[in-house]
Amino acid sequence: MTTYKLVLEYDGTTYAGWQRQPDQPTVQAALEDALRQITRSSISTIAASRTDAGVHALGQVVGFQSERPLRPHEWTRALNGVLPNNISVRQTEVAAKDFHARYDAHSKTYEYRILNQPTRPTLDRLRVWQIAKPLDVNLMRNASRHVLGQHDCTSFQGPAAGTKNPVCTIQRVDWSGDGPSICFTIRADRFLKQMVRALVGTLVEIGHGKRGPDTLMAILEARDRREAGPTAPPQGLYLLRVHYDHADE
Repeated sequence: MTTYKLVLEYDGTTYAGWQRQPDQPTVQAALEDALRQITRSSISTIAASRTDAGVHALGQVVGFQSERPLRPHEWTRALNGVLPNNISVRQTEVAAKDFHARYDAHSKTYEYRILNQPTRPTLDRLRVWQIAKPLDVNLMRNASRHVLGQHDCTSFQGPAAGTKNPVCTIQRVDWSGDGPSICFTIRADRFLKQMVRALVGTLVEIGHGKRGPDTLMAILEARDRREAGPTAPPQGLYLLRVHYDHADE
């Protein structure tokens, strides 16, 4: 039995998230169905991140085991031949026998994309959050630095998450942009359910002057989701990369 590591790219628009659910289309179900077509057997997959409905990925990592004697490039070619066109295997490699896509990851990087213009987009309508009112990106950038370090992130956790440990270590935050296209990048050792989207929604309120740039620390200390801003919509969020080596930047 060989363990394989896949790097997946997918458009999450039509999926109810990564994790298999009854009577719902999911990325995991589509991938496992593709593996079944190739191997004629049931194969379970484990992903580094259980992305939510409507969330995209450019670097989702998935592990699985198989006795099928295919080389990595043959797995890539075979899977891309049967997967839906909104899911693509970017890379396949042989992993250590005990490789675990979720537990072996030491950090993940997410990206959130905003289109800050008064007119709604057409081509990117399912890939960005369009915000008509101008944002002060400098305010948002300065405010976001308050979340760097280790914090109890309960205030940015989605409902019914059931997380026993709400402490996350945020290693990097940044806002970048060119014209109306604005991008928020965040890297942390772990993320709570809807955490990035709740943080972005709060920072957008700061960018609109509805909150002061120093309010993030008080929100974190409150440990109360009601103290933070709204949850940003899912279509602007991308799982950019999963990091397995501490030297991996």
